[in-house]
Amino acid sequence: MALAWRHRVTLRGVMRALLYAVIGFVALSVLLVLLFRVVPVFGSMVMVERKVESWVSREPIRIEQQWRRWEALSDHAKLAVIAAEDQRFPHHRGFDVDEMRRAWEASRQGGRLRGASTISQQTAKNLFLWTGRSWLRKGLEAWFTLLIETLWPKERILEVYLNIAEWDSGVFGLEAAAQHYFGVSASQLNAHQASRLAAILPSPRNWSAAQPSAHVERRSAWIRQQMNNLGGTGYLEQL
Repeated sequence: MALAWRHRVTLRGVMRALLYAVIGFVALSVLLVLLFRVVPVFGSMVMVERKVESWVSREPIRIEQQWRRWEALSDHAKLAVIAAEDQRFPHHRGFDVDEMRRAWEASRQGGRLRGASTISQQTAKNLFLWTGRSWLRKGLEAWFTLLIETLWPKERILEVYLNIAEWDSGVFGLEAAAQHYFGVSASQLNAHQASRLAAILPSPRNWSAAQPSAHVERRSAWIRQQMNNLGGTGYLEQL
């Protein structure tokens, strides 16, 4: 009898601790997302991960990143990443269901299961989480995606994405990428340069915007065509 009573007490204690932990996580994550709605973002979990990897491998890496406000980011670059990564960005609420369905159907027909992550999902992952694939990370990514889509305007999501995206080993954000590859500031990028930067986003540590392979050149040309199909930089007014 006493043993059963102690077991129930212990179980209630564990459940209470789990409940407090969940409430604390929800409250902290909401506070962080609200904070980053207005505060410049000078780092991300991916930057931390890359730094830790360099320590473990004993291969020093210097993180380059400079925050730039929305107005100081090239409109060509804004449009290029939308054209390359997420053409329904102004209209969805964080998840592109149509693209997810297409990716699933392609995999069922024998193709490789390709990613269908939106800019919102990538922003959530890069800022708050780690790389790699697991159900835990995907679940947390969905949670933070819902939060930033609810609490941030679309312009803020794209602004943060452009400021923390990885563009080479140790090179993060559009300002650092523009200087690294083309020797210009983020505001000075033209359509051709912007399309090259957008073209290497799927594999930024293996592809180069300054010395593009034939594949990157073809992808860059496709992105410029998509930019034109979207109506040019006027498309950004939909944000």
